[in-house]
Amino acid sequence: MNKSIIIILGLFFTSCMSAQFSLEGELRPRTEFRNGFGSLIAKDAEPGFGVSTRARLKFGYKTDGLNLFISLQDVMVWGENRQILPDDDNNSFAIFQAWADLKLGENVSTKFGRQSIAYDDQRIMGGLDWAQQGRNHDAALLKYKKGSFMFDLGLAFNQDYDNPSGFISTGNVYNTKGYFSYKSMQYLYLKKSGKSISGSFLALNNGFQEFDEDGETGDGVSNLQTFGTHLEYKKGKFGLAGNLYFQTGKRQGEVDVKGAYLASLDLSLKAGNKVSLGLGVEVISGNDGGAGETGAFFPLYGTNHKFNGFMDYFYVGNHANSIGLVDVHVSANFKLGEKSSLLVKALNFSGEQKLPSGEKNLGTELDLVFSHSFKGYTLKAGYSQMFASDGMYELKGLDESLAANGQNWVWLMLVIKPKFL
Repeated sequence: MNKSIIIILGLFFTSCMSAQFSLEGELRPRTEFRNGFGSLIAKDAEPGFGVSTRARLKFGYKTDGLNLFISLQDVMVWGENRQILPDDDNNSFAIFQAWADLKLGENVSTKFGRQSIAYDDQRIMGGLDWAQQGRNHDAALLKYKKGSFMFDLGLAFNQDYDNPSGFISTGNVYNTKGYFSYKSMQYLYLKKSGKSISGSFLALNNGFQEFDEDGETGDGVSNLQTFGTHLEYKKGKFGLAGNLYFQTGKRQGEVDVKGAYLASLDLSLKAGNKVSLGLGVEVISGNDGGAGETGAFFPLYGTNHKFNGFMDYFYVGNHANSIGLVDVHVSANFKLGEKSSLLVKALNFSGEQKLPSGEKNLGTELDLVFSHSFKGYTLKAGYSQMFASDGMYELKGLDESLAANGQNWVWLMLVIKPKFL
C-alpha cells in the first residue's frame, strides 16, 4: 500500500513539474474629474468626481496540450457600498474570463468559454481594456496557425434562463437589449504577416433579437454583416496602417443597413530616438437613409475609446445611426526618459453627413497623456479639452449659451500588476 501511495504521489508531482502554473493580480484605481466627458455639460450642472478601482485575480495552467485561464474581477466605485453592508450592493463581482484552449493537432486548437477577443488595432473587435469592466464574449473558436498565417473561426450563441423550461428552445427571448448586444455571432478572421507588410480579413455576422409590439416576446432575429480588411506596412522608422470595412444587412429594429463603411489611414514616423509622430484620418459613414433604413456604420465590439478622442464623444455607447464622423488627427509621443513618456494628440471632428441646420463642423479635441513606470507599478495621468463648435452643440442637443465655458476631463490612474507565481 505504501509503495502504491509513493507511486501515485510521484506521478502527481511529475505531472505538476511538467505543467506551468501562474497566479497574477491587478489593482487599478482611477480618479476622474468629468466636466464634459462623453457629452457637453451645462453650466448649471455639477461636474462628476470619483474614484473607481478594478481588481483582478488571474489563474493560469498550461501543459503541452491544454491552456486554461480564469480571471476573477470586481469593479468598485469608492463609497458606493455603505459600511457594514452584508452584501455587494453594486453586484459587480464576476468571472471576467474562463476559457480553455485545447490543442487538436500540430497547428490546430480550439478555444472556448468566456474570453476577450481582440484583433489588429482593435477597431472592430477589441478587449476594451480602458473600461474598468472590460469586454468579453462567451464564444468558441477554432484556430489554425502555421508560420506567418493564422485563421480563426468564431461562434457564439447567447441565451437567457428566465423561463420554466430553461434554455431548451432557440426561440427563447434574449433579453439583453441595446449597445449592439447580440443573440448570435459567427465570424471568420484570417491574417498573413510578412517582414514589412501584413494584412488581415474579417467577415462578421451578428444576429440581434427582435421583439413583438409588447417589447417582451421574441420575434425572430435581424442579421448584420460586417466585413473588411486591416493593412500595415513598416519599414525602418516609417509606418502606415489602414482600415476598410463595410456593413450591410439589418440592425435591431429591422433597420436596413445600406452602403455603411469605415475607412482610415494612419502614418507614423520615428523622429530620432525620443519622438514619434503620427498623422491620420478616419471617415465613418452617417445616416443618409429614409425611414426604416440607414447608411450609418457602427464599429460594434472594438476598443472605441482608443479612437476619435479620449473624451468618448463618438461610438462609445453613443452616436449610433447619426451623422457619421470625419476625424483628422495629429500626434506626437515624447520619450522623456527611460521610464517616462508624454502623448500629445489633437483631433478635428466633422460630420460625414450634415446636421439639420446644414452644419458639419463639430469641433476639436486636445488629449494629453503622461506615463511613468516605477518599480512594481505604473502611474498614468491625462487631460483632455473639447473645443466645441456650433455643430457639436446641435448634435448633443445643448444650447451654447447654456453650456459650461470649459468642457474638459482630468484623470489619474495607478496600475499594479503583481506576479505571485
